This record gives sequence, C-alpha cells and structure tokens, in this order.
Amino acid sequence: MASSETSRLLKLPLRDGDFKVDPAVVLAPMAGITNAPFRQLCREQGAGLFVSEMVTARALIERREETFRLMKPGAGEWPRSVQLYGTDPNVMRAAVEMIGKEDLADHIDMNFGCPVPKVTRKGGGAALPYKRRLFSSIVKSAVDSAKPFGIPVTVKMRIGIDSDHKTYLEAADSAVQAGVTWVALHARTAEQMYEGKADWNAIAKLKEHLRPTGIPVLGNGDIWSGQDGVRMVNETRCDGIVVGRGCLGRPWLFKDLVNAFKSSGENSERYLPSLFEVREVMWRHGELIVEYFESEDRGCKDLRKHMAWYLKGFRVKQELRRQFGMISSLNEFRLLLDQLEDQPYPIEVGEKPRGRTSHGRPPTLPDGWLNDPDEIAHLELEDAFSGG
Repeated sequence: MASSETSRLLKLPLRDGDFKVDPAVVLAPMAGITNAPFRQLCREQGAGLFVSEMVTARALIERREETFRLMKPGAGEWPRSVQLYGTDPNVMRAAVEMIGKEDLADHIDMNFGCPVPKVTRKGGGAALPYKRRLFSSIVKSAVDSAKPFGIPVTVKMRIGIDSDHKTYLEAADSAVQAGVTWVALHARTAEQMYEGKADWNAIAKLKEHLRPTGIPVLGNGDIWSGQDGVRMVNETRCDGIVVGRGCLGRPWLFKDLVNAFKSSGENSERYLPSLFEVREVMWRHGELIVEYFESEDRGCKDLRKHMAWYLKGFRVKQELRRQFGMISSLNEFRLLLDQLEDQPYPIEVGEKPRGRTSHGRPPTLPDGWLNDPDEIAHLELEDAFSGG
C-alpha cells in the first residue's frame, strides 16, 4: 500500500477552477531545455505540471520576439505555466499585468534559485532573497498584479547564498505573507551550484516551518527515478516534487514517477525503455523541435545537446556518438538512429546524475552585498533576453 505521504493532492487554483497536479510532480524550468517540444514529450509520458523556460520581465514588456516563442504553449498544453524572472518590482508588476491582460499564461512561477555568476553578480537569482525588502516587494508586486486575473503565483528558491547566509525560511515566510500558492526549494545553496547531494533535511525543515500556514512545500534536488520521488516525499513530508536534471534525455522519468506514486514506490513497476524505444522518443523530439523553430537547421542544432543524455549508459560506438552530436538534418538523424542496436536500459548508469555538474564555488555578488540584508537595494535591470 502507498503511504499517506505519497497520495497528497496538490492543487493550482486557476480562474476556471482548481487544476489537480496528480501526481504532485512539476517539471523544473531549464534554460535551453524546457521549450514546448520537450514539455510535450514529458506531458505525453505522464501527468504533472510543466513549466516553461525562464523569461525575464523586462524582455516581456519590451515584447522581444524570442520571449514570446519561449512562452508559446504546445498543442493542447494546459495549464500554461511560465517562469518569470525580474529584479525590479515595477517591471515585475508591468510584466504580470501584461500576462493577465493579454491572456498569456495561467500560472506564474518566480525564479529565485539561479546560481550562475552572470545573474548573481548583479544581485539576482539565488542572491536576491538576501535583500529582504527587495525580495518581499518583488513577490508582492507579482501576486497583487496577478490576483485580478485569477493567476496563481508560486516561488522557487535555494537554501541561501552559502552555509553562513541561509535565506530560505525567512524568504518563505515573506512569500507566504505576500500570498503565493506554494514554495519550492532546491535544497542546495548558490555556492554549491549543482555539486554534491541535495540537503533534503532543509526541505523537511521548511515543510515543518510552514505547516501552520497550510502552504504547500515542494522539494527539488536529486530526483533520478520514480523511487527517489516517493522517497523524498516520505522522508521530508513535502507536498510535491520538482524534477530538473533527472529528466534530461529521459522524458519517460515522468512515467516512472506516475507508476511510483500510484504504488508504494519501492515496489512500483519501473519504466525502463529499451534503446529502440528511446530511439523513437529521440526521433519524435527531432520532429517537434524542427516544427517549433520552423527551421530544420536551427532545430537540429538545438537537438545536438540532447544526444549524449539520451544515449548515456547505452553501448554505442564512439564514432556514432560523435555523428549524433553533429546532426544537421532529419534525414541524417533518421539514418543514424537506424544504426543503433537494441539493448536493455542501462539502469546502473542511466540513473546517475546528469546535466550540470558545476563544482561549488563562492558566489559572485555585488560589492558589499552581504553587509546589510535590510538595505533597500536597487539593482541593475535584468537582461532584456529570456531563456538563460
């Protein structure tokens, strides 16, 4: 029997009624990855909520063409979920109002978890919650502006800047007071980047901290299989999970998660595709991405980065792997796929960490950033480009 912790019901209160995220699994926005074709592949594998690549508030109000492409939903995609990033309350307010008035999305997720230097050096991403007043103002601007349109707002954050500057509990309190629908925690600091193990104890601590409010807490970090998802919920008592790098080259992870949450997790029926089954997912990805970009050349170039993830752990000749990394047309792609030899899924390798494995390093911050968390910070506007 599934434990009571694996049968939680996560609701997203939309203007047309509650959307039940069942199982309570959310696809994490990943720059250059979670575009409409990849989200469609994941949606076809199982239930959940699938969030777009990050778009910046500034790029949106400046009506940048690429930003609208990133926000465009796939066929039949609902709810339309977009991750929005901004460093100025007024710009954030204008962007959210634009989303509401032009009916561009049904749900807004706010990004305060990015650890990359080009973002944190300006005080953005995972660095921003340290400035309490600015963080509170940005979140409140988004929630208040979304409310008239019935658009729920959620936030995603990290534990903090480093082990000496943890911000997640106080930032979560502030977000809840502003009226967010849920809080998601990537259980690493900005300093850790993507190295080491995620600290699931922090997720449990946040859940206990927010328990009196009734606001759901979602956990993120080191979900490589359906069993991992169930184990996180059972160990931390969180209300749902957010899956990022674990689905790179593995959109079927969502099917594995559905199976795991429907059963006890430990004894669930695993979904472990053979290489021929993976081959057909790869081909569908190619067709979708070319249609999305309206360009075979651009689509194939974008597809190249996925090849190593799809083939990880399988026995594939080195020269063939190299050719996959250089595909330039769908015809060439099909010829390469037809050279693959079927084999079972390599579970011992396929479920190891993948994607970004950046080693931890002291975060790059603006001069004097850590001097006063109550300082009224005025940041340089975020870049006018979306998608990372």
